Amino acid sequence: MAVTIELLKRFSVLSNLSDDALELIAQQSTLKSVSRRAVVLSAGMTTENLCFLFEGRLQGVDFTLDGREVGLYFVEPGDYCGELGLFDQQGQPESVIALSKSQIVYIPSQVIKSVLQQHYHLVEAFYTRMASRIRKLSAQRALLGLSSTVARVCGQLWMMLEEQEPNQRKEGVITNPPTHQELGIMLNLSRETVTRVFQTLQSEGIVKRDGTTRLLILDEETLKSQFEAGDG
Repeated sequence: MAVTIELLKRFSVLSNLSDDALELIAQQSTLKSVSRRAVVLSAGMTTENLCFLFEGRLQGVDFTLDGREVGLYFVEPGDYCGELGLFDQQGQPESVIALSKSQIVYIPSQVIKSVLQQHYHLVEAFYTRMASRIRKLSAQRALLGLSSTVARVCGQLWMMLEEQEPNQRKEGVITNPPTHQELGIMLNLSRETVTRVFQTLQSEGIVKRDGTTRLLILDEETLKSQFEAGDG
């Protein structure tokens, strides 16, 4: 399917590029649909494209030594993944899978490299994004070090709340929250364990589901204290 300049401008990291640069990118990019659980990027493989998510949801995942899947981060519409290969020419460190049917714009790395040479602000945007992801991964690893399952779940919810848009953060709302299965993958816990923790948090009036697209944090102070209590 053809990629247009107008489509590329929907991605904030590309929106300030000149029309000439966007036209160059559009001519060599493709828009593809992938099914749920499809592998978008494979760990250990050199990536020839950056993947910009137009619709759907993706997740970066890795595997423990005993073969358990661990979720690392989500890729939401307007976001992208696969950028590390631009800078070190090495394989993708983690796999990226589709959590739902998704539409992805595949942009060849060589095209992005040629654009980077003339648009320093794009280089800065990529580096800023990578720094942000590294910080989140470090925080995620710290969560996995907690022996308390309640602390892990509360910590994950607190981190997600802090990442929300300012108005949603102020209202204590996490939009499009992950499923219990997805949270379990992120925290190296079973779905059943996550469900039990949620049942406790709901009975104590700390969180409340609002349909499938919103999770209400009713008591932020207690949620944070449960997280900070850690092993205690």
